[in-house]
Amino acid sequence: MTARPSGAVLALILLAAATASAQAPAAENTKRLTAGATSPPATVADMAWLAGRWTGDGLGGQVEEIWSPPQVGAMMGMFRLVREETIVFYELMTLREENGSLVLRVKHFNPDLTGWEEKGETVDFPLVRVTADRFYFDGLTFHRHGNDAVTIYVAISAKDGAVREEAFRYTRVGGERRPAE
Repeated sequence: MTARPSGAVLALILLAAATASAQAPAAENTKRLTAGATSPPATVADMAWLAGRWTGDGLGGQVEEIWSPPQVGAMMGMFRLVREETIVFYELMTLREENGSLVLRVKHFNPDLTGWEEKGETVDFPLVRVTADRFYFDGLTFHRHGNDAVTIYVAISAKDGAVREEAFRYTRVGGERRPAE
């Protein structure tokens, strides 16, 4: 039997796949892209600090992300959630330059690597805004805390339309330290 995503995780997928509606807060730490608006200029070099291995907590378990350094306009990442000594799900991610800006794309997988999204589909997060320490994507924010800590906020919609944020708090594990910008 194939494991299915939890209600909260499924709501995350549906929220992210929805059409961008406004550059207004999706929740306290996340923003949405205004209908008809274009993403601000950015390159993967702007997020080179993310390269490396990160561990922390989120969704009631231990989380891990590993990001490659930028190369030819893209970064590649992978994610896993472990809860009660069990893998809950994985993600494969790309951060790519498109139309002079950035798009974060995600595909989710059950522990047996069966996919959640259809074969040709991804969950896409176009860039909304950049500040000194935050990269706001549509419904997802990277909040950098110096060289070795980052909080990733994800807006999740409930069935009743209410939006809440899930925080993933990471610290860098070993490897090369990158300077704060």
